[in-house]
Amino acid sequence: MAISRIKPLTFKHLKPTEKEQLIPDGGNLYVRVRAATDGGAVSFRFFYRFEGKQKWLTLKADDLPSARKERDTYTQMLKEGLDPNLEIKLKDERAKQQQLDEQAAITKLKARVTVNALFIRWRDTDLTKRKDIKEIIRMFEKDVLPVLGLLFVEDVRKGHITEVTDTLKQRDAVHTARNILKLMRQMFRFAVDRDIIEFDPTANLSVTKTTTKPTERDRTLSEIEIRALARQLPDANLLKSTECAIWIALATLCRIGELSKAQWADVDFEGKTWNIPEANSKNGKAHTIYLSDFALGQFKALRHYATHDVWLFPNRDGSSHVCDKSITKQIDGRQTTAIFSNRSKDSQALVLTGGKWTPHDLRRTGATIMGKLKILPDVIEKCLNHTEENKVKRIYQRQELKEEQAEAWCVLGDRLNLLVNMDNSNIVLLRTQKAS
Repeated sequence: MAISRIKPLTFKHLKPTEKEQLIPDGGNLYVRVRAATDGGAVSFRFFYRFEGKQKWLTLKADDLPSARKERDTYTQMLKEGLDPNLEIKLKDERAKQQQLDEQAAITKLKARVTVNALFIRWRDTDLTKRKDIKEIIRMFEKDVLPVLGLLFVEDVRKGHITEVTDTLKQRDAVHTARNILKLMRQMFRFAVDRDIIEFDPTANLSVTKTTTKPTERDRTLSEIEIRALARQLPDANLLKSTECAIWIALATLCRIGELSKAQWADVDFEGKTWNIPEANSKNGKAHTIYLSDFALGQFKALRHYATHDVWLFPNRDGSSHVCDKSITKQIDGRQTTAIFSNRSKDSQALVLTGGKWTPHDLRRTGATIMGKLKILPDVIEKCLNHTEENKVKRIYQRQELKEEQAEAWCVLGDRLNLLVNMDNSNIVLLRTQKAS
């Protein structure tokens, strides 16, 4: 307890003199009055000993009662074995660190990215050159962003990811779920690489366990089914252009997306060729198809029904080509027991005995027929415009086999013409075998 105190009235009337004054208040508290020549300011100082050393501490108080409370606080620190000077410095440092932490937290909060924003950045950075960018955007806008879009990326957990895939599985769209999970993984790894998040929420999810096993489709149409298809097509109420597309896909081994994007400028009726530019090709390689008489006849029929000077398959307003899935949906809609709104009522018109088939199965079927007609595998691969998987062959064997390709398409076309247009009673069918 302080043994002496400065009375309030005494403190009130303290005046500066020529020399600095240090007036004790008890308990090691002193009132310091600076010399008149130094301005005569009044402050408070606390004197103490710590670990054998004398120390002074200037207090923050600006009146005597506050100074006494501050003195009592430091006295208690000394009793606890703490150095008041050091504790003040530590307190200031903690306050500064807390301020820095708060600023960092605010900065981090402002920098937080939603899944919507991440998708846009990923799309504009990594997807611009992908040929399937429109399909990826459609898939995300339909199935991913409605669930995850408003979440901050760092808040996304495995449960959110499986909410997306489970919803798709409940719709029996297991393969779509598989593809979307793989795409989400690409997007979140993009975020990890750019320090947007520290961990990928899809990292510990098995694609197979979360969705389904990959399947390798091997459906091909038999020659009996091709003849049946020729009989069924006229009554399927398809667009005439779609009928032509089916036969062109079968006769040229093209991908349906390549055909959907085709322009009349790509077709040379006199030279009997169809050029697929690299921009339309799946593997980015330009491809020339030498048209058989059968395939050329389908292109001529398509020209007869044409409604556009640029596109073989224009969209509704003529501004571009049809959606890549347009032809597929027309064919799929005629092989189902369900009847959907705005879809054809001829839901069974294209059902064949071998089961459901797709436009891509026509490509596989044409290649299989070529093989049965003794066309060499290397030539068939060229006709399919496949990229050679063997690196050595890809580098050193640069032959294009154009004459062989033209002959292969001609042989295929003659066979299709025989199946589709000739009297079938005398046709000897090729032996059916499962495509490898």
